[in-house]
Amino acid sequence: MGKGGKGEAAPAAVAGEGENMAAWLVAKDTLKIMPFKLPPLGPYDVRVRMKAVGICGSDVHYLKEMRIAHFVVKEPMVIGHECAGIIEEVGGGVKHLVAGDRVALEPGISCWRCRHCKGGRYNLCDDMKFFATPPYHGSLADQIVHPGDLCFKLPDNVSLEEGAMCEPLSVGVHACRRADVGAEKNVLIMGAGPIGLVTMLSARAFGAPRIVIADVDEHRLSVAKSLGADATVKVSTSTDDLAGEIELIQAAMGGDIDVSLDCAGFSKTMSTALEATRPGGRVCLVGMGHNEMTVPLTSAAIREVDVVGIFRYKDTWPLCLDFLRSGKIDVKPLITHRFGFSQTEVEEAFEVSARGRDAIKVMFNL
Repeated sequence: MGKGGKGEAAPAAVAGEGENMAAWLVAKDTLKIMPFKLPPLGPYDVRVRMKAVGICGSDVHYLKEMRIAHFVVKEPMVIGHECAGIIEEVGGGVKHLVAGDRVALEPGISCWRCRHCKGGRYNLCDDMKFFATPPYHGSLADQIVHPGDLCFKLPDNVSLEEGAMCEPLSVGVHACRRADVGAEKNVLIMGAGPIGLVTMLSARAFGAPRIVIADVDEHRLSVAKSLGADATVKVSTSTDDLAGEIELIQAAMGGDIDVSLDCAGFSKTMSTALEATRPGGRVCLVGMGHNEMTVPLTSAAIREVDVVGIFRYKDTWPLCLDFLRSGKIDVKPLITHRFGFSQTEVEEAFEVSARGRDAIKVMFNL
């Protein structure tokens, strides 16, 4: 399972012409393009030539800290997990794909044996092998090997870049499913970063009639407005402003807030979501800004506000691709920066993504 395969040590030298190359995270703030040996093709695997790979906040976090929570980078690791490419070779058991097909890749390989997998919640699998989550390699490479059933053929009118965007979009789709967003649910979104924006686009596609989005950054809010938010509210990071900001948010909604999705994941954003949501409503925690929070849970409980969380996604690629094909969701405006696949460009792309500012999604074209 190649790119998902456990850590082969990174080769020491850059290869010659024709070798498979990948972007390896070798130390804090250090990425190097070096050879990446692929495993043999299994009967149900495909070999994919990568064409579009996006940078996620988690990729940047690994680069800066060499860890996320209990996932620690202990040896060189190929980075990247938002991806799409073109099939180069298929195993003998793969019947739904052929060489030349353009595909979007779901990056997590679950065991399909545990109770979570058997119960349909494979995203909770304890033995998940996920691109660029230690000790498993990612997909920022010339070619990778991946299970064919985790490769989804792109509709003719969906680009490879849009295919790569199915990964972050899946987070928004899964959050909307968990939060039960629908045609009669007014939605508040806390955070207008990349995940907040795809969650907003997903909520609209799920039929939400009115969406308000709150953030600390004026530029992000202007982007959210241009992408279809009905109203935006600028908030601060100070908890002293909480009560006044909740009033502003509720006024901007102009009615009950039925569902709130916290795409930032801080004590203040979650407190805002819990307090602003109507009695009997639902709050979904999407972002993971804080591992631990202090929030008004008792106040939410006595108003019977349901609180749910998400971890990645499940069964989202077909719906994402249908949203893109039909035009219900347009992710193209989210791709703000593009880079090729050279040592210099890889370093520059991650710098741009880490800086934030006007960068929403940074994309590699391989």
